[in-house]
Amino acid sequence: MHLTLLSFGLIILAGIVFRRLNAESGDAVRNAINLCVFDVFMPALCLTVFYKSKVDLEAVLVPLNAAVTICASLAVAFLVYLPLSKRMGLGGGDTGILIITAAFGNVTFLGLPIITELYGVGAAKYPIYYDLLATTPILWLVGAQIAARFAPRTGSAAVTVGDSLKMIALLPPLWGCLAGAVLQAAHVPIPEFVLKALTMLGGLVTPLMIFSIGLAITVPNVKFAAVSAPAALIKLVVSPLVGFAAARFLGVSGIALKSCVIEGAMPAMVVTLLIADKFKLNAPLAAFMIVATTALSFAVLPIAASIISGI
Repeated sequence: MHLTLLSFGLIILAGIVFRRLNAESGDAVRNAINLCVFDVFMPALCLTVFYKSKVDLEAVLVPLNAAVTICASLAVAFLVYLPLSKRMGLGGGDTGILIITAAFGNVTFLGLPIITELYGVGAAKYPIYYDLLATTPILWLVGAQIAARFAPRTGSAAVTVGDSLKMIALLPPLWGCLAGAVLQAAHVPIPEFVLKALTMLGGLVTPLMIFSIGLAITVPNVKFAAVSAPAALIKLVVSPLVGFAAARFLGVSGIALKSCVIEGAMPAMVVTLLIADKFKLNAPLAAFMIVATTALSFAVLPIAASIISGI
Protein backbone atom coordinates (compact mmCIF):
# COMPACT_ATOMS: atom_id res chain seq x y z
CA MET A 1 0.00 0.00 0.00
CA HIS A 2 2.76 2.47 0.90
CA LEU A 3 4.54 1.88 -2.42
CA THR A 4 1.27 2.28 -4.32
CA LEU A 5 0.39 5.52 -2.53
CA LEU A 6 3.90 6.91 -3.06
CA SER A 7 3.59 6.17 -6.78
CA PHE A 8 0.17 7.78 -6.90
CA GLY A 9 1.52 10.71 -4.92
CA LEU A 10 4.13 11.36 -7.60
CA ILE A 11 1.49 11.32 -10.33
CA ILE A 12 -0.73 13.66 -8.29
CA LEU A 13 2.29 15.92 -7.79
CA ALA A 14 2.84 15.93 -11.56
CA GLY A 15 -0.76 17.09 -11.98
CA ILE A 16 -0.27 19.84 -9.38
CA VAL A 17 2.94 21.03 -11.09
CA PHE A 18 1.26 20.97 -14.50
CA ARG A 19 -1.58 23.11 -13.15
CA ARG A 20 0.87 25.57 -11.61
CA LEU A 21 2.81 25.88 -14.88
CA ASN A 22 -0.31 26.05 -17.02
CA ALA A 23 -2.74 27.95 -14.81
CA GLU A 24 -4.96 29.11 -17.66
CA SER A 25 -5.38 25.68 -19.24
CA GLY A 26 -5.35 23.50 -16.11
CA ASP A 27 -9.13 23.25 -15.74
CA ALA A 28 -9.63 22.74 -19.49
CA VAL A 29 -7.13 19.86 -19.51
CA ARG A 30 -8.74 18.30 -16.43
CA ASN A 31 -12.21 18.55 -17.97
CA ALA A 32 -10.95 16.99 -21.22
CA ILE A 33 -9.26 14.13 -19.35
CA ASN A 34 -12.34 13.50 -17.22
CA LEU A 35 -14.55 13.48 -20.33
CA CYS A 36 -12.29 10.97 -22.11
CA VAL A 37 -12.05 8.75 -19.02
CA PHE A 38 -15.78 8.82 -18.38
CA ASP A 39 -16.96 8.43 -21.98
CA VAL A 40 -14.27 6.15 -23.46
CA PHE A 41 -11.73 4.59 -21.11
CA MET A 42 -14.04 3.70 -18.20
CA PRO A 43 -16.68 2.06 -20.44
CA ALA A 44 -13.89 0.02 -22.06
CA LEU A 45 -12.62 -1.07 -18.63
CA CYS A 46 -16.13 -1.87 -17.42
CA LEU A 47 -16.93 -3.91 -20.52
CA THR A 48 -13.68 -5.87 -20.20
CA VAL A 49 -14.06 -6.55 -16.47
CA PHE A 50 -17.68 -7.68 -16.73
CA TYR A 51 -16.96 -9.76 -19.83
CA LYS A 52 -14.20 -11.65 -18.00
CA SER A 53 -16.07 -12.20 -14.73
CA LYS A 54 -19.49 -13.57 -13.90
CA VAL A 55 -22.03 -11.34 -12.19
CA ASP A 56 -22.76 -12.93 -8.81
CA LEU A 57 -24.28 -12.12 -5.42
CA GLU A 58 -21.51 -9.61 -4.74
CA ALA A 59 -23.09 -7.38 -7.41
CA VAL A 60 -25.93 -6.94 -4.90
CA LEU A 61 -24.05 -7.09 -1.59
CA VAL A 62 -21.30 -4.57 -2.44
CA PRO A 63 -23.73 -1.83 -3.61
CA LEU A 64 -25.92 -2.58 -0.59
CA ASN A 65 -22.88 -2.12 1.64
CA ALA A 66 -22.12 1.16 -0.12
CA ALA A 67 -25.70 2.37 0.36
CA VAL A 68 -25.64 1.56 4.09
CA THR A 69 -22.25 3.26 4.50
CA ILE A 70 -23.28 6.42 2.64
CA CYS A 71 -26.67 6.74 4.33
CA ALA A 72 -25.17 6.16 7.78
CA SER A 73 -22.49 8.80 7.09
CA LEU A 74 -25.15 11.26 5.92
CA ALA A 75 -27.15 10.61 9.10
CA VAL A 76 -24.11 11.17 11.33
CA ALA A 77 -23.18 14.33 9.41
CA PHE A 78 -26.72 15.68 9.84
CA LEU A 79 -26.67 14.95 13.58
CA VAL A 80 -23.29 16.67 13.93
CA TYR A 81 -23.76 19.72 11.72
CA LEU A 82 -27.35 20.73 12.35
CA PRO A 83 -26.59 21.75 15.98
CA LEU A 84 -23.04 22.92 15.14
CA SER A 85 -24.08 25.16 12.27
CA LYS A 86 -25.49 27.84 14.58
CA ARG A 87 -22.55 27.68 16.98
CA MET A 88 -20.02 27.95 14.15
CA GLY A 89 -22.00 30.55 12.25
CA LEU A 90 -22.34 28.36 9.18
CA GLY A 91 -24.65 29.29 6.33
CA GLY A 92 -26.80 26.79 4.48
CA GLY A 93 -24.26 26.54 1.68
CA ASP A 94 -21.57 25.64 4.21
CA THR A 95 -23.62 23.08 6.10
CA GLY A 96 -24.97 21.43 2.96
CA ILE A 97 -21.60 20.85 1.33
CA LEU A 98 -20.03 19.59 4.58
CA ILE A 99 -22.79 17.00 4.97
CA ILE A 100 -22.39 15.87 1.36
CA THR A 101 -18.57 15.68 1.38
CA ALA A 102 -18.67 13.75 4.67
CA ALA A 103 -20.62 10.93 3.01
CA PHE A 104 -19.56 10.65 -0.63
CA GLY A 105 -16.06 9.36 -1.34
CA ASN A 106 -13.71 9.40 -4.32
CA VAL A 107 -14.49 5.73 -4.92
CA THR A 108 -13.66 5.68 -8.63
CA PHE A 109 -10.96 8.26 -9.30
CA LEU A 110 -8.86 7.09 -6.33
CA GLY A 111 -10.60 3.93 -5.11
CA LEU A 112 -10.48 2.06 -8.42
CA PRO A 113 -6.71 2.55 -8.95
CA ILE A 114 -5.86 1.62 -5.35
CA ILE A 115 -8.01 -1.52 -5.29
CA THR A 116 -6.74 -2.77 -8.66
CA GLU A 117 -3.15 -2.13 -7.56
CA LEU A 118 -3.71 -4.02 -4.30
CA TYR A 119 -5.85 -6.92 -5.48
CA GLY A 120 -5.43 -7.09 -9.26
CA VAL A 121 -7.48 -6.04 -12.28
CA GLY A 122 -10.12 -8.66 -11.46
CA ALA A 123 -11.00 -6.67 -8.33
CA ALA A 124 -11.98 -3.67 -10.47
CA LYS A 125 -15.56 -4.90 -10.40
CA TYR A 126 -15.89 -4.01 -6.71
CA PRO A 127 -15.31 -0.26 -7.02
CA ILE A 128 -17.47 -0.32 -10.16
CA TYR A 129 -20.28 -2.01 -8.20
CA TYR A 130 -19.71 0.44 -5.34
CA ASP A 131 -19.85 3.50 -7.56
CA LEU A 132 -22.22 2.87 -10.45
CA LEU A 133 -24.78 0.80 -8.54
CA ALA A 134 -24.82 2.84 -5.32
CA THR A 135 -22.65 5.94 -4.92
CA THR A 136 -23.56 7.77 -8.13
CA PRO A 137 -27.31 7.00 -7.96
CA ILE A 138 -27.47 8.05 -4.29
CA LEU A 139 -25.47 11.20 -5.02
CA TRP A 140 -27.93 12.37 -7.67
CA LEU A 141 -31.10 11.03 -6.07
CA VAL A 142 -30.37 11.95 -2.44
CA GLY A 143 -27.29 14.18 -2.41
CA ALA A 144 -28.80 16.55 -4.96
CA GLN A 145 -31.96 16.89 -2.87
CA ILE A 146 -29.88 17.64 0.23
CA ALA A 147 -27.96 20.25 -1.76
CA ALA A 148 -31.25 21.80 -2.91
CA ARG A 149 -32.49 21.84 0.69
CA PHE A 150 -29.47 23.86 1.87
CA ALA A 151 -29.04 25.95 -1.28
CA PRO A 152 -29.70 29.70 -1.24
CA ARG A 153 -33.33 30.47 -2.08
CA THR A 154 -32.32 32.09 -5.37
CA GLY A 155 -29.81 31.20 -8.05
CA SER A 156 -29.78 27.41 -7.68
CA ALA A 157 -31.07 24.92 -10.21
CA ALA A 158 -33.68 22.39 -9.16
CA VAL A 159 -33.12 18.72 -9.95
CA THR A 160 -36.12 16.42 -10.07
CA VAL A 161 -36.03 12.69 -9.46
CA GLY A 162 -36.77 12.21 -13.15
CA ASP A 163 -33.76 14.33 -14.08
CA SER A 164 -31.55 12.24 -11.79
CA LEU A 165 -32.82 8.93 -13.15
CA LYS A 166 -32.31 10.09 -16.73
CA MET A 167 -28.73 11.16 -16.00
CA ILE A 168 -27.95 7.83 -14.29
CA ALA A 169 -29.44 5.83 -17.17
CA LEU A 170 -27.19 7.65 -19.67
CA LEU A 171 -23.91 6.98 -17.82
CA PRO A 172 -21.44 5.50 -20.39
CA PRO A 173 -19.65 3.27 -17.81
CA LEU A 174 -22.99 1.75 -16.84
CA TRP A 175 -23.61 0.82 -20.46
CA GLY A 176 -20.11 -0.71 -20.57
CA CYS A 177 -21.00 -2.87 -17.56
CA LEU A 178 -24.29 -3.97 -19.14
CA ALA A 179 -22.63 -4.76 -22.48
CA GLY A 180 -19.92 -6.83 -20.81
CA ALA A 181 -22.39 -8.73 -18.63
CA VAL A 182 -24.72 -9.48 -21.56
CA LEU A 183 -21.88 -10.67 -23.81
CA GLN A 184 -20.53 -12.84 -20.99
CA ALA A 185 -23.92 -14.35 -20.16
CA ALA A 186 -24.68 -15.03 -23.84
CA HIS A 187 -21.18 -16.53 -24.38
CA VAL A 188 -20.59 -14.17 -27.29
CA PRO A 189 -16.90 -14.28 -28.24
CA ILE A 190 -15.11 -10.95 -28.63
CA PRO A 191 -12.33 -11.01 -31.26
CA GLU A 192 -8.89 -11.03 -29.66
CA PHE A 193 -7.80 -7.77 -31.27
CA VAL A 194 -10.95 -6.02 -30.01
CA LEU A 195 -10.43 -7.36 -26.49
CA LYS A 196 -6.81 -6.23 -26.59
CA ALA A 197 -7.86 -2.74 -27.71
CA LEU A 198 -10.44 -2.54 -24.92
CA THR A 199 -7.81 -3.69 -22.40
CA MET A 200 -5.37 -1.04 -23.60
CA LEU A 201 -8.04 1.67 -23.33
CA GLY A 202 -9.02 0.48 -19.86
CA GLY A 203 -5.38 0.50 -18.79
CA LEU A 204 -5.33 4.28 -19.21
CA VAL A 205 -7.95 4.81 -16.50
CA THR A 206 -5.64 4.58 -13.47
CA PRO A 207 -2.86 7.03 -14.47
CA LEU A 208 -5.30 9.53 -15.98
CA MET A 209 -7.60 9.47 -12.94
CA ILE A 210 -4.70 10.02 -10.54
CA PHE A 211 -3.23 12.80 -12.72
CA SER A 212 -6.67 14.45 -12.85
CA ILE A 213 -6.81 14.55 -9.05
CA GLY A 214 -3.56 16.56 -9.11
CA LEU A 215 -5.07 18.94 -11.65
CA ALA A 216 -8.06 19.49 -9.35
CA ILE A 217 -6.00 20.35 -6.27
CA THR A 218 -5.56 24.02 -5.45
CA VAL A 219 -4.06 25.82 -2.46
CA PRO A 220 -6.50 25.18 0.42
CA ASN A 221 -7.94 27.94 2.56
CA VAL A 222 -6.86 27.03 6.10
CA LYS A 223 -9.70 29.04 7.65
CA PHE A 224 -11.98 26.11 6.76
CA ALA A 225 -9.99 23.64 8.91
CA ALA A 226 -12.08 23.90 12.08
CA VAL A 227 -15.51 23.59 10.44
CA SER A 228 -14.28 20.74 8.19
CA ALA A 229 -12.74 18.62 10.95
CA PRO A 230 -15.95 16.76 11.93
CA ALA A 231 -16.77 16.05 8.26
CA ALA A 232 -13.24 14.75 7.62
CA LEU A 233 -13.48 12.51 10.69
CA ILE A 234 -16.80 11.10 9.49
CA LYS A 235 -15.47 10.50 5.97
CA LEU A 236 -12.14 8.90 6.89
CA VAL A 237 -12.93 7.09 10.16
CA VAL A 238 -16.67 6.62 10.70
CA SER A 239 -17.39 5.64 7.09
CA PRO A 240 -14.90 2.71 6.86
CA LEU A 241 -15.97 1.46 10.30
CA VAL A 242 -19.60 1.42 9.15
CA GLY A 243 -18.48 -0.25 5.92
CA PHE A 244 -16.71 -3.00 7.84
CA ALA A 245 -19.65 -3.60 10.20
CA ALA A 246 -22.14 -3.62 7.30
CA ALA A 247 -19.97 -6.03 5.29
CA ARG A 248 -19.78 -8.42 8.24
CA PHE A 249 -23.53 -8.22 8.76
CA LEU A 250 -24.26 -8.82 5.07
CA GLY A 251 -21.86 -11.77 4.89
CA VAL A 252 -19.39 -10.08 2.54
CA SER A 253 -15.93 -11.60 2.79
CA GLY A 254 -12.50 -11.77 1.16
CA ILE A 255 -11.44 -9.13 -1.33
CA ALA A 256 -15.01 -7.83 -1.57
CA LEU A 257 -15.00 -7.02 2.16
CA LYS A 258 -11.56 -5.39 1.96
CA SER A 259 -12.69 -3.34 -1.02
CA CYS A 260 -15.78 -2.13 0.86
CA VAL A 261 -13.68 -0.98 3.81
CA ILE A 262 -11.10 0.77 1.62
CA GLU A 263 -13.83 2.42 -0.45
CA GLY A 264 -15.42 3.62 2.78
CA ALA A 265 -12.11 5.29 3.71
CA MET A 266 -11.81 7.20 0.44
CA PRO A 267 -11.46 11.00 0.64
CA ALA A 268 -14.23 13.38 -0.37
CA MET A 269 -15.59 12.91 -3.87
CA VAL A 270 -14.29 15.29 -6.55
CA VAL A 271 -17.77 15.42 -8.13
CA THR A 272 -19.05 17.19 -4.99
CA LEU A 273 -17.47 20.32 -6.49
CA LEU A 274 -19.96 20.00 -9.36
CA ILE A 275 -22.80 19.71 -6.82
CA ALA A 276 -21.52 22.79 -4.99
CA ASP A 277 -21.38 24.82 -8.20
CA LYS A 278 -24.76 23.65 -9.45
CA PHE A 279 -26.60 24.47 -6.21
CA LYS A 280 -24.59 27.57 -5.25
CA LEU A 281 -23.16 25.93 -2.12
CA ASN A 282 -19.72 26.84 -0.74
CA ALA A 283 -17.45 25.57 -3.54
CA PRO A 284 -14.17 26.73 -1.88
CA LEU A 285 -15.18 24.75 1.22
CA ALA A 286 -15.85 21.70 -0.95
CA ALA A 287 -12.41 22.13 -2.55
CA PHE A 288 -10.82 22.34 0.90
CA MET A 289 -12.53 19.11 1.98
CA ILE A 290 -11.31 17.33 -1.15
CA VAL A 291 -7.71 18.51 -0.69
CA ALA A 292 -7.61 17.95 3.08
CA THR A 293 -9.18 14.48 3.06
CA THR A 294 -7.06 13.41 0.08
CA ALA A 295 -3.91 14.40 1.96
CA LEU A 296 -5.10 12.71 5.17
CA SER A 297 -6.12 9.56 3.28
CA PHE A 298 -2.46 8.85 2.52
CA ALA A 299 -2.10 8.16 6.25
CA VAL A 300 -5.51 6.57 6.84
CA LEU A 301 -5.60 4.14 3.89
CA PRO A 302 -2.41 2.20 4.81
CA ILE A 303 -3.77 1.82 8.36
CA ALA A 304 -7.11 0.55 7.08
CA ALA A 305 -5.40 -1.84 4.63
CA SER A 306 -3.10 -3.15 7.36
CA ILE A 307 -5.97 -3.77 9.79
CA ILE A 308 -8.03 -5.75 7.26
CA SER A 309 -5.06 -7.58 5.66
CA GLY A 310 -5.51 -10.62 7.88
CA ILE A 311 -9.26 -10.91 7.38
